[in-house]
Amino acid sequence: MAGNTFGNLFRISTFGESHGVAIGGVLDGCPAGIELDLEAIQQELDRRKPGQSAIVTQRKEPDTVEFFSGIFEGKTTGTPIGFAIRNTNQKSKDYSHIKDSYRPSHADYVYDQKYGFRDYRGGGRSSARETASRVVAGAIAKQFLSDIKINAYVSQVGDMKLDKPYQELNFELSESNPVRCPDPEMAAKMEAYIKEIRKEGDTIGGVISCVAQNVPVGLGEPVFDKIHAELGKAMLSINAVKGFEYGSGFAGVTMKGSDHNDAYKSDGSTKTNYSGGVQGGITNGMDIYFKVAFKPVATIIQGYETIDKEGNKVQAQGKGRHDPCVVPRAVPIVEAMTALVLADYSLLQRSNKI
Repeated sequence: MAGNTFGNLFRISTFGESHGVAIGGVLDGCPAGIELDLEAIQQELDRRKPGQSAIVTQRKEPDTVEFFSGIFEGKTTGTPIGFAIRNTNQKSKDYSHIKDSYRPSHADYVYDQKYGFRDYRGGGRSSARETASRVVAGAIAKQFLSDIKINAYVSQVGDMKLDKPYQELNFELSESNPVRCPDPEMAAKMEAYIKEIRKEGDTIGGVISCVAQNVPVGLGEPVFDKIHAELGKAMLSINAVKGFEYGSGFAGVTMKGSDHNDAYKSDGSTKTNYSGGVQGGITNGMDIYFKVAFKPVATIIQGYETIDKEGNKVQAQGKGRHDPCVVPRAVPIVEAMTALVLADYSLLQRSNKI
């Protein structure tokens, strides 16, 4: 299987399946001498782990990361950082009913067709549990990028949308509620709605907004490796993501060029930031901001019709422990992938000029 590595110089390769012994990764290219706060890395994992509130999957996993290499006396050595997160709460029997059939909107069918064999337990390699390894690598990248601040938050659940500009939000409030929305009033409404959806045995989608501040000018490699293109790839590689837009995004098509252009100030900053911190595929020193759309989780605890391996129509019903809405737990994943992109491009930038 190809496609398990992300990045050029600051590079993460992940391994493992949802119901295997462990998941983990190897982070290569991290410079030596970075003093790591291992507790902060674990805290990032705790933000993503299951069972943390009533509105997420109740699978109980401690998600404790174990490091095997690349760190000595609390600092990175410059060698590959190997780590693993052991799976301790698998219930593989919950998936025996899909051994010979395919769940709608899952990777079951395409995995069977592509490889001729699949691990049906929790989706195997296609499970979102793989993203825990990204969070570990992203937490290290955040510490490498200590001057850059990355904040993601839930800005929409279903039709409930937080319309306030990010400049008016207090990002510290995001962790004060299980939805991870920095507006307490909207967070309460979103939480109630997710609980209602869960009682129906259904799921709902949402949007995560992300802001990267204190980003230096010059990150990004034209022509094919523009930084917004790499951010888009990073976000679209996350399970359940259906859309990515940065800066003015799709709303920009309704504006005239005279209104949309970001006029310069004498110090090189811009009066507006419809560009989303990126011009010509290169960061311009303004805030990078973007949105990521997540579909409703495909597993619903309702009956449905599907097909088996022979193409026969069969009746099935979702089982197991699943999120009614994925966005609250996806916030640290979005931050992690953002950090990995910025760390990689920071290293690439060092090779561009003396």
